[in-house]
Amino acid sequence: MGNQIFEDLFVLEMASNHQGSLERGLAIIDRFSKVVRFNNVRAAIKLQFRDIDNFIHKDFLDRQDIRYVKRLSDTKMSKEDFAKLVNAIRQSGCIPMSTPFDEKSVDWCVEFDMPIIKVASADNNDWTLLEKIAKTRRPVIISTGGMSQKDMDDVVTFFAHRSIPLSLNHCIAAYPHEDKECELNQIDYLKKRYPDTVIGYSCHEYHDWSASMYIAYGKGARTFERHVDIDDDGFQVATYSSLPGQIDTWFKAWHKAVEMCGTSSTQRRNFLDREITYLDSYVRGVYAKRDLEAGQTLTEDDCYLAIPLQKGQVSSRELMLGKFGHKLLNSCKKDEPITVDILDTPYSEDPKMLKSFKERGL
Repeated sequence: MGNQIFEDLFVLEMASNHQGSLERGLAIIDRFSKVVRFNNVRAAIKLQFRDIDNFIHKDFLDRQDIRYVKRLSDTKMSKEDFAKLVNAIRQSGCIPMSTPFDEKSVDWCVEFDMPIIKVASADNNDWTLLEKIAKTRRPVIISTGGMSQKDMDDVVTFFAHRSIPLSLNHCIAAYPHEDKECELNQIDYLKKRYPDTVIGYSCHEYHDWSASMYIAYGKGARTFERHVDIDDDGFQVATYSSLPGQIDTWFKAWHKAVEMCGTSSTQRRNFLDREITYLDSYVRGVYAKRDLEAGQTLTEDDCYLAIPLQKGQVSSRELMLGKFGHKLLNSCKKDEPITVDILDTPYSEDPKMLKSFKERGL
């Protein structure tokens, strides 16, 4: 297994939007997996695992005045219910993923056989947790929000030395963030600094579900993440979470970006037939400036260039004049097109090239 596991992968982050309810979690999986299938994309639905009773210090477990503690306490879910969500994700045709926030939760990832483990921005330099994750030998995606250059270098080296597939997500760890805060040029920076690492984009903007996809894909991001939620049961949806219809728009933006970016970025593309036809109509053909005799070598005094290019005619692209120029095999009258079959050229012995000469032009 290599880095290809991350290529064109969408990660739909459920986070705690199940609200501690198995039924709500199943509803999110059902709604979004349908959008995934409809758009024919490869997607993971991601959970978050925490051993709440130990993740939060015992003296703070009941502190309802601390927003983060209250949120985690209110949305606590049993291991058995998480197992049902993981099974539902698999049955939906999506890939189950999780972000473990502590060492016991890493064990859950192994027990549930998660194919990929995600590391949140808050933990991207938590080396105790990273060591535990590395021991699973599973591919890892790390969000880089707030991550220093040294920490990024260290974490890339750490996983590379262990031959563990790694992807880095450009991420602005503000929930939500404005369009002007996207910093998408960081994708260029990460691709240049880590050429052997798949770079992704974990996004939290909330005004548009197309523009950042077009730009991020065009810059080379190949894995993408957004928080997801549903809004038909009375719960307040976070600004940075996307609804099914918005994720549908996001997927369609990806399809459009793929279509417009085209084929390979590592070799020259194939040309469209109508593109070549159009260009040929503007290429100048070689015409005789005066009556020409067989055996002479063409010079600037013997020919001129003009449109249209006619079928079988030599064009400005192939013209060579002077000492090493073309020699005439037959005569040619003034203002007549000089065709490839009356010239001594390398093309005259190449059937494929001769065919292309006869098919182009008027």
